[in-house]
Amino acid sequence: MDGVACARWLTQLHSSTVDAWLHQEVARRMADRLTWIKTKPAHWAHWMPLTGSIASQKYVQAVYADAVCHVIESSAERLHQAKKILSPTWWQRAFKPPIHFSLAPTQPVHMLWSNMTLHHTHRPQLMMKSWSDAVDVGGFVMFSCLGPDTLKQLRAVYEANHWPAPTHAFTDMHDWGDMLLQSGFTEPIMDMERIQLTYANAHDLWVDLRTLGRNLNPKRFQGLQGKKWREKLDSQLFQSEATHSNDSRVTMTFEVIYGHAFKSNPKIRVAPKSTVTLENMKSMLGQK
Repeated sequence: MDGVACARWLTQLHSSTVDAWLHQEVARRMADRLTWIKTKPAHWAHWMPLTGSIASQKYVQAVYADAVCHVIESSAERLHQAKKILSPTWWQRAFKPPIHFSLAPTQPVHMLWSNMTLHHTHRPQLMMKSWSDAVDVGGFVMFSCLGPDTLKQLRAVYEANHWPAPTHAFTDMHDWGDMLLQSGFTEPIMDMERIQLTYANAHDLWVDLRTLGRNLNPKRFQGLQGKKWREKLDSQLFQSEATHSNDSRVTMTFEVIYGHAFKSNPKIRVAPKSTVTLENMKSMLGQK
């Protein structure tokens, strides 16, 4: 993945307060999974809602109505924008738990929520380490992201024309599980589903895809393509066996991965001489 493009996308201000439909739908489905977990967090972190889904806020609050929320964004500008969108009104502040806005959690949280953000970073293990640092021992992370079969029909058209890939590579859910373990989480549970969307015309497809993210592949086209190239692509989308459906619509697959894992006590590597920090010792002893 192109690290510069990743950083630009994850710090870019969003011109619209309307969520991408797919992100909002995934957030709703992920919130349903919260009912499977017996832990009831008193504090939870909403990780980069401008990228994931603003609607996530109401979905999680419906499940954890009494929990304090900590909204975490990637830059001061995005944090200001999130604050304008998510800050409760004066009458809501009188009846609902507060919402704190910061660039990093000001205290350990019992649940960290990250909807559709992980596949946008070229350093996912660093992001997971940030999650681990933010979550208290016994707390958990809940996340979603796109998987390898996403836009496989579009990739097939590009491959047939020997064009650079239209997307960066998406990581398999088993690899995400391994990275969670390496980041200090335990007992990761991963599952996935494939959502197929159909489009009546190419214009609607491109409008939808622009709301989902960007092509962060370092080998993507390095410049803009011409009008004739675009016409060829649109035409082949409707002629390709990979994308053409029975009702003359374009079909696109989105593989959505869901994962959650609990924060474990830090493990000390056994050696002839080992050093343990005071904070790690307190965590291992279950003290605060």
